[in-house]
Amino acid sequence: MDSNAEKSEAEQQPPKQVPPTAGGMDDENSVTMLDVLQEEAALEEDANAVLGASDDQNCTYSQGYIRQALYACRTCCSEGTRAAICFACSLHCHEGHDLIELYTKRNTKCDCGNSKFGDKSCNRESTKSPENEKNKYNHNYDGFYCICNRPYPDPDQTEDDEMIQCAICEDWYHSKHLDNDTKSLPEDDEYSEMICSGCMKEHDFLWRYATKYSISKDKNVHANPENEKVDVEKLEIECTLPVADSPIKEGSVFWSATWRSSLCHCEKCQKTYEEHGLSYLLDPFDTVQEYEKVSKAKGNESLHEKGMKALASLGHVQQLTAIEEYNKMKDNLKEYLKKFAENKKVVREEDIREFFTKMASQKRQKVVVPTFCR
Repeated sequence: MDSNAEKSEAEQQPPKQVPPTAGGMDDENSVTMLDVLQEEAALEEDANAVLGASDDQNCTYSQGYIRQALYACRTCCSEGTRAAICFACSLHCHEGHDLIELYTKRNTKCDCGNSKFGDKSCNRESTKSPENEKNKYNHNYDGFYCICNRPYPDPDQTEDDEMIQCAICEDWYHSKHLDNDTKSLPEDDEYSEMICSGCMKEHDFLWRYATKYSISKDKNVHANPENEKVDVEKLEIECTLPVADSPIKEGSVFWSATWRSSLCHCEKCQKTYEEHGLSYLLDPFDTVQEYEKVSKAKGNESLHEKGMKALASLGHVQQLTAIEEYNKMKDNLKEYLKKFAENKKVVREEDIREFFTKMASQKRQKVVVPTFCR
């Protein structure tokens, strides 16, 4: 799922260029090395966007209430119990468990090992309060989404439908359940955030901003005109809340990139945000886009760079063993692929899987060389 509008897997990848097999027929199950590399790059980019800023060793509990990648554990939590688990705890406290990926949520503290888990303690952080009172939970923690309260992916779903996350309640909605005309929904690069119809109804003062900073059904952006600059120096004494109400007061709203920066900061409006529990809208670092930007910057190390760092952290003997195993794998793979080149046969995904499965089964037991040997 994407922070704006999720594309199907096929849409995310470029069209596959499949060369003909030796018999001149296209193999519909075949993949090229380009396909593999492109898919790996796309998956790595998606992972960096969500997990790039995450610590895989240390629980985030000490950092307080923050936006972070979260999980829910069906194995440890009884039915009806909702609890948030950070990335590190998902790896070290819940390995092999039935986990639900929650993408990211704001202002959340890791619950792992607190009262919600009974006598199960956290392996990463032992000093935790019984509860995180400021945490907010919804049915996503049960594995359900949207007003239809269905799982994702939905095993009963017969047609593709985009899922879009609300910037306020952070639930995910099918585009057909947004109370909007699905034929005129904006493209994912045409808007910054979406607020669902339920949240717009609960926080109806936001409709005042929708007249200027939303993307209407005809996909025209209502933006702040250049001659209507917001004077930051006057924000303390002058209210800039739009006077005119929006003629449309139902349905979900898709917002332009400037809408948050255009929110009024006067004392009266700030009180309104507090009363509605929306003070975070004034925080420029609250958005999912900003989180992903930071995450990608921290997680932009290539697999090669990470591998070289991991190799450098090993002892001398371990380095030699690792290099020996790598060279062995490289030579075996080259020999394995040679037959495909000779026969002009396309390498399929199952062929690659077969190679590494055979490598794992033939892997010899490691021989520990005494460090005193010369």
